[in-house]
Amino acid sequence: MLILASASPRRHELLLAAGIPHLVRPSSIVEERLPGEPPATFVQRMAEGKARAVGCRPGDIVLGADTIVCLGDEVFGKPADAEDARRMLRSLSGREHSVYTGICILREGRSTADVAHTGVQFAELSEQEIEEYVRTGEPGDKAGAYAIQGLASKFVTSIAGCYHNVVGLPVSLVYRHLKAL
Repeated sequence: MLILASASPRRHELLLAAGIPHLVRPSSIVEERLPGEPPATFVQRMAEGKARAVGCRPGDIVLGADTIVCLGDEVFGKPADAEDARRMLRSLSGREHSVYTGICILREGRSTADVAHTGVQFAELSEQEIEEYVRTGEPGDKAGAYAIQGLASKFVTSIAGCYHNVVGLPVSLVYRHLKAL
């Protein structure tokens, strides 16, 4: 059985939509980026930590994942509060940014890890648009303070790469690795 080591309802929904049966067992680790750690290395390390933090039985397959938004060298995780969400959205306004998701799949002592990258272009956002969006509460638990699949979809002018990666799980990448097990 596949165990999703994540409390993210979006990851759960993406796996369901793809017809990948799984159980959800959230894991909790300290998510702290090391000084100078590249974004791809960080999300891969977090995904592995989450996968290893979940108990499993022989035969189980564990999937850990972690997603971040990057603008240049700045990493945007989940906003601390509404003001932090406003700051992130102001920074992303009118600019292209990167979304990285690290995945780690564990099975009987073996591990497979990978990282997906997607470029996302935002439209210019007015202060009123930012304020209205933050007031919805949607940015609160999202990396980069936005949900591409939700109300913020109107802010995205283009993407280069996997859409599902921006939602929180590069499903095709996960599926490819699961098939290879």
